[in-house]
Amino acid sequence: MDEINLLRQAQRQHQHQHHLMVRGMGEEIDLEIGPGDDPSFSGTALVAVSSGHHDTAVPADDHKGLLIPCSQPGAMDGHAQPPAPQPQLAQGEEHGDMLLLPSAHTKKKKKKVVKKWREEWADTYKWAYVAVHDNTTRIFCSVCKEHGRKHRRNPYGNEGSRNMQMSALEEHNNSLLHKEALRLQMASKEKLQPPEIERPVYVKALSKTAASILESVLRRDPHEAEFIQSIQEVVHSLEPVLVKDNQYAQILERLLEPERCFIFRVPWIDDRGEAHINRGFRVQFSQALGPCRGGLRFHPSMSLSVAKFLAFEHTLKNALSLYKLGGAAGGSDFDPKGKSDNEIMRFCQSFMDELYRYLGPDQDFPAEDIGVGPREMGYLFGQYRRLSGHFQGNFTGPKIFWSGSSFRTEATGYGLVFFARLLLAEMNKELKGLRCVISGSGKIAMHVLEKLLPCGAIPITVSDSKGYLLDEDGFDYVKYSLLRDIKAQQRSLKEYLKSYPHAKYIDDAKPWSEQYDVAFPCASHNEIDQGEAGAIINSGCRVLIECSNMPCTVQALDILRKAKVLVAPAKATAAGGVALGELELNPEFNLMQLSVEDFENKIQDAIKQTYERSIKAAQDCGIMKDNPEYLVHGANICAFLNIAQAMTDQGCV
Repeated sequence: MDEINLLRQAQRQHQHQHHLMVRGMGEEIDLEIGPGDDPSFSGTALVAVSSGHHDTAVPADDHKGLLIPCSQPGAMDGHAQPPAPQPQLAQGEEHGDMLLLPSAHTKKKKKKVVKKWREEWADTYKWAYVAVHDNTTRIFCSVCKEHGRKHRRNPYGNEGSRNMQMSALEEHNNSLLHKEALRLQMASKEKLQPPEIERPVYVKALSKTAASILESVLRRDPHEAEFIQSIQEVVHSLEPVLVKDNQYAQILERLLEPERCFIFRVPWIDDRGEAHINRGFRVQFSQALGPCRGGLRFHPSMSLSVAKFLAFEHTLKNALSLYKLGGAAGGSDFDPKGKSDNEIMRFCQSFMDELYRYLGPDQDFPAEDIGVGPREMGYLFGQYRRLSGHFQGNFTGPKIFWSGSSFRTEATGYGLVFFARLLLAEMNKELKGLRCVISGSGKIAMHVLEKLLPCGAIPITVSDSKGYLLDEDGFDYVKYSLLRDIKAQQRSLKEYLKSYPHAKYIDDAKPWSEQYDVAFPCASHNEIDQGEAGAIINSGCRVLIECSNMPCTVQALDILRKAKVLVAPAKATAAGGVALGELELNPEFNLMQLSVEDFENKIQDAIKQTYERSIKAAQDCGIMKDNPEYLVHGANICAFLNIAQAMTDQGCV
C-alpha cells in the first residue's frame, strides 16, 4: 500500500504530464493515446526516448533515435490494462527509463495502453524521424517522406473503430506503403552499389590516333557518360581527317576541353517560406568562331556531363552554319513542373544573380531549352537587366525583346521537316502519304507536327514522360489544335481521348514499335536504345531525323546503320533554328516584318546550304551517299574543319 500511495502522490504532482517507459525486449511499453480523429499526429509532442539501463541486453542501435508520440489522452484499445506499479520510477528518476511529458488535456480521463515491446519494433522505429509540417510536429517515414493517414492500413481512417487503433509509430511502420518503400530502398542499395567504373559508355573500335584522343578524355572525365558519348561519335567521324594531318589531332585534343565551366549554388525560397538549394551550370565550350550561343535547361537530369555534352553539340551545330557563333549550354537540376509562377520567378532571379557576370553581347547569349520558355526567359532577362544595367544585347535581338520569339522554335521545327523533305527528294521520294512517328510533345515536336500537315504526311503519335498517344487515322489541323490547347493548359495527353475515343494512350512506352516510314525523335537524349532501334527497323522505317540532341545511344546507332537506316544528325537538321537565332541578334534585321513565305524561304535556304556543305565534306573524305553514315560524318567533319581553321589562325589559346 505504501508503494501505491507513493505512485499516486507522484501522479498528483505531475497531473499535466505523461509517463512513458521503454523496457527491454519482451517487456512492457506504456503508450497513452488521445480520442482525436488522428491520434497519431494531431498536435502531438514528439520526443526521443533512449533505452537507458535494462536488465535485458539490447543492441544499442535498436533503441537509438527511438521516437515516441505523446498524444491526447483517451482510449486506444478496448482490452487495455494498466501496467504494474513502478514506485521507484514514478518518483521522478530522471536518468532512468522514464521521461515525463506535458499533457495537452488534463481534464479528460486517461487510459493506459500496455503493449509488449516486440523485437521487430526496434527495426521499424529506425526508419522514422520527427519534423515540423504545417506548424505541427509529426512523425515522418525516412524512406518515402510521408506521414499520417498515408501510412495507415485502413485508408478510410480509424474514426469508426477504436479497438482497431494502433500507436502512431506501429501504425506508420507496419503500413504496406512504408514496407514497400523500405523494400525498394534496400533493393536499390544492393543493386546500385557501383563497382569500379571501367567504361561509362560503349566504346567502338577506333584507329590508333582517334583511340588515344578518346582514351585521354576517359582518363580525365571517366564519370561523364553523356559527354564521352557525344565525343565518341565525333572522333569516329573525324578518323579520315586525323589520318591525313596529325596537326588536326592536336587541335581536336584542345577543342575537347571546354574553355570555361561554371558551377554555382542556386538558393531559393518556395511559397511556404522553406529554403531550397539547386545547382547551376554554364559551359562556354568554344569562342573560336564568335560569342557563345546555347540553351538553358531546367530539368532534374541536368548535370555537368549533360551541360558539357550540350555545349559541345551546340559548338559543332553553330560551326556548321554560315554564321560566326561559338557554343555554350547550361541550366540547373531545378524542376519547374508543379512550381508556381512566384517560385519560378524567385529561382530564375537567384540563378541569374550568379550567371549574369558571365554573359555579354560579345561573350555569351543564352537561349531556350527544356524547361525554359518565354516565362522563364522573361524572369531571367528582368534580373539580368537589373544587375547589369543593360536592356539589350544578351538574350535576343532588339525587335524580339527578351523572351525570344516563337519564330526560333518554329524555325527549328519547320527546318526539321524541310530537311526530311530534302533528304527524301534525294531518294526520289516525298513526304506526302508517309506515316510519321513523333516522340515528345514540346514546342519543337508540336511545330514538327504542324509542318508535316501541309506536306501531306500522316503524323500518328506524340508522347510525354508517361507514355504516348496513338491516332491510327493521323492528326489533322483540328486534332492538332486540340493537342496544342491541351499542352498549353499543361494537361495530360489522355485528355485527347475524350474527343477522339478511337485513339489510344499507351502507358510507360515509347512509340517506336508502331508501323511508320519516318521517325522524328524530339524528346530527349538517349531516348532510343538497342531494343528500340530494333523496333524502328521492324517498323519499316528507313529514315530517322534527329530532332533532339543525341537521341540515340551508340549501340542503337550501330544497329540502325547496319540495317541501312539513314540517320540525319541534329547538328545539320537544326540549321533552321541556328539561322533564325543569328538573325535575331542582327540589329538591322526586323524579323517581325517577315512574311510567312519569306520566313520559310530563309529556313529552307539555311537547310539546303547546311546539307550541301555536309555532303561536300563527306565526299572530300571519300564517304559516298551509299554509306548510311555519310550525313553524320559529313556534318561532323565540316563543323570541325571550320573550328580548326579558326583555332589555327588564333594560335594556342
